[in-house]
Amino acid sequence: MKRSWALPLAVALFAVPVSAAPKRDRALEAELMAHITTLASDDFQGREPGTDGEAKTLRYLGREWFDIGMVSGTNDPGHEWFAPVELVAREPAVSVAQFFRHGHPMAVPRDAVLMLTSGKRSLLRGAPLLFVGTGQGTAPARNELAGRVALLLDGGKEGSERQNALLAGGASAVITVLDGDRSLENVTARRQRSGYALASDALGGDLEGFITKAGMERLLSGSDATVAKLEAESAKPDFAPRLLDLSANLEATTRETTIRTHNIIGKLPGKRRDAGAVLFMAHWDHFGICATPPAEHLICNGAIDNASGVGALTEIARRLSRGPQLDRDVYFLATTSEELGLLGAEAFAENPPLPLGQIVAAFNLDTVALAPAGSPLAIVGKGMTPLDARIAEVARQQKRKLVDGAAANAYVRRQDGWALLQHDVPAVLVSSAYGDIDRIEHFFDTDYHRPGDRVKPGIELGGAAEDVAFHVALARYFGDVRKVPVVAK
Repeated sequence: MKRSWALPLAVALFAVPVSAAPKRDRALEAELMAHITTLASDDFQGREPGTDGEAKTLRYLGREWFDIGMVSGTNDPGHEWFAPVELVAREPAVSVAQFFRHGHPMAVPRDAVLMLTSGKRSLLRGAPLLFVGTGQGTAPARNELAGRVALLLDGGKEGSERQNALLAGGASAVITVLDGDRSLENVTARRQRSGYALASDALGGDLEGFITKAGMERLLSGSDATVAKLEAESAKPDFAPRLLDLSANLEATTRETTIRTHNIIGKLPGKRRDAGAVLFMAHWDHFGICATPPAEHLICNGAIDNASGVGALTEIARRLSRGPQLDRDVYFLATTSEELGLLGAEAFAENPPLPLGQIVAAFNLDTVALAPAGSPLAIVGKGMTPLDARIAEVARQQKRKLVDGAAANAYVRRQDGWALLQHDVPAVLVSSAYGDIDRIEHFFDTDYHRPGDRVKPGIELGGAAEDVAFHVALARYFGDVRKVPVVAK
């Protein structure tokens, strides 16, 4: 009988794959999916701060974290687990602008001017108008701006930075002539939405305004100036700000609403109280009801952004709780109001449960459910903290690839870690979701901050599960005083 090599050869080829696919932790993926399904359900109504959706979110996380074995991390017996955060929502109310030439009123349609304030009420009487051109180049002296309204040409570009520079330089108000692509309707639609701040923030009463080009032509009628002449004047190399023969009475007010919301803070205690702490964080909030009929789906459920991050945060804690106790405390922070301007993270930094200098590393988790298994990691905040080399060492140990370059830093200001960086806390976001810029941009261009970000087929959890395992490894590394020694303060 002739000996056949076909079967043994086929078995051998099958047993030694050329490029083995990464082994997926399907059980962890299922656990992450369970968190996302609950937190992004319609029952939670989009997890808007200050609503019943918040209450359901905090109850859910509180039960999960308590069952894991965490203790309260607020270090405040009066507020166990839930740290209060008070917000103020401000929306424009009254807008008044009256203009005069040599004391005589100038008729300008009410719908040609919009005045806004960052405070409750701002009022200005008889202030002369100082034409400052496009506001670029050398800023006028403070004594030149004081008590005056800076008249700014839009130039077709967003002028908020130029407005803010003039106000900081001493102008009593700034009015921008909308001579570019923006219309007053655009500005009104954008600025009529509520602005949010921590109640502890002492906002000033800065006055800023916008006037249409047609409205400005009405103001200049009867003089030898036109908007075109002002534009030509400002383009000259020797341009200098000058007073116009105009003055203004300006007023703006806002309506204020107080919102009481909460961060939730848990802790896995370490063995050494003098060793500092490691912090993991993710924001729990989203936008609530964000669409109106006849839209089919009215809720911004926030499945990927950021029920996935909160689920990952919870599963990191669960896996750490099953292992040996670390030297350092590990804090877990689920923040409120990230979507309103990183306000929950800012509140944590302003009133922390431990001195911020004791946090040796902080890791944010946001929008993690995008990348497939085997995807490389990116560091959002690369080069901004002393953490990079140690993160790279953990990546080598875990056989995870870190992408080259710092392209992901384009998003550093759009996540909670930025608020902590402003308080000198070494905070980064390490994620496979940001390892492919085209992938994350596609999410931003489609479902991001829209009703489409809900639980539906196709949510990718392969990379998210691997990121959970990587963050567990980060915790064990940074929580070990032999690897990251205690630094005397």
